[in-house]
Amino acid sequence: MNLIEALRDIVGPAGLIDLADAEPLLTDWRGRYHGKARAIVRPASTAQVAGVLALCAEHDIPVVPQGGNTGLVGGATPSEDGTAVVLCLTRMNGVRKVDTGNDTVTVEAGCTLQQIQELAASVDRLFPLSLASEGSCQIGGNISTNAGGTAVLRYGNMRALVLGIEAVLPDGRVWNGLRGLRKDNTGYDLKQLFIGAEGTLGVITAAVLKLFPALRSHATAWVALDSADAAITLLSRCRAVCGDALTSFELMSRSQLDVVYQEVPDTRDPLDGATPWVLLIELADPSHSAPLQTMLENVIGAALEDGLALDAALPSSESQAAALWHIRHIVSEANVRFGHSVTQDISLPISQIPQCLAQTEARLLSAGLVDGARFLYVGHVGDGNIHSIVLFPHDVWAKVDDREARIEAIGKIVNDTTVEFGGSITAEHGIGRAHRAELAHYRRGVELDMMRAVKQALDPKGRMNPGKLL
Repeated sequence: MNLIEALRDIVGPAGLIDLADAEPLLTDWRGRYHGKARAIVRPASTAQVAGVLALCAEHDIPVVPQGGNTGLVGGATPSEDGTAVVLCLTRMNGVRKVDTGNDTVTVEAGCTLQQIQELAASVDRLFPLSLASEGSCQIGGNISTNAGGTAVLRYGNMRALVLGIEAVLPDGRVWNGLRGLRKDNTGYDLKQLFIGAEGTLGVITAAVLKLFPALRSHATAWVALDSADAAITLLSRCRAVCGDALTSFELMSRSQLDVVYQEVPDTRDPLDGATPWVLLIELADPSHSAPLQTMLENVIGAALEDGLALDAALPSSESQAAALWHIRHIVSEANVRFGHSVTQDISLPISQIPQCLAQTEARLLSAGLVDGARFLYVGHVGDGNIHSIVLFPHDVWAKVDDREARIEAIGKIVNDTTVEFGGSITAEHGIGRAHRAELAHYRRGVELDMMRAVKQALDPKGRMNPGKLL
């Protein structure tokens, strides 16, 4: 069989990518993983995806689904053996249905997150998922990784935003589960198998997504604190005063902010003074007249009076608020410019965050693994998700001989400590290639057996995204 000719018959000439131009699709966003592919296809329809998967099933060829290739754990990068077909969903970016009466939109998997946000806004609705990569990440990838972001505190992660999906199984069969129902008790909720499965059970080709009322009132605050414990206390106060209006509650360490201000020219510190921690808080409401500014001023004012907060800035315009969010969203890019990040995407019971971070730092220092590096923290503390980062400057990292061993050792200490405090080793980035060993270590016994049973039932030959997750 001539595989290229057979694939061309299914997807047409425009659906094949010349391997000579494919390097960006064969390398993960961080540049940590580099793979090879037998072919790279870009189907334009669900029928073409089904045709590709059926062909690959017939000839026992592995398939690696790929969205915007913005993941951080190597989940969309093929292995180095070059046996897999990479299946890119870029051309499948159609909007199938907008139903404002049901507050849903049905879109194909290749739509970017920003495209869906703008579509929702055009019909006076909100799609609340928000990520730094929203201009390039695709909704199929967001669903496959159960993406989180900055609004999970109020709206939940991707799993809470999907009502139905369409997926192509490893053998080429199509399951149409595009139901816009909020209540459906007819057996297993099959869509949840594919959400967060990282393309290991099939290929998501379309989804029915929830829409929400557009937000017309906003209030934002940048709050300086002297400890992570103060952030937890202030979170409780904000919830009590602001209720459901509390949309985002982002925590950043001073060490992280210093890297941003150093590496990104169009950023500056909104406050004078190098306080150890900063919170970015946002309230939002569909009503034009919601008293959000007053609520936020009251809770922050009380925190300043009793010493819980050290200083605060409340922007008076949308552009000022956008500048604060720019600082938050640019952290990953700033870290790449500064050096090499060893990042763990952990989640914890909110009450345990300060103690866990302190214990982790002490253990890493004692182990002698972080000489010349900085401890950085940034995350969605409102839902317990913290990105724990050990950042080595480029010149320091260049002198590290045992890089892979160093990355593994740092990760083990962070993850062991996280689990001791009742947390999870990954909150929103997923497993991919980077954390397979950790998954097997921390999710033993019955839990891992159930995961493998699902994989065996849908993909018995292990052809879907091999080497990822399980």
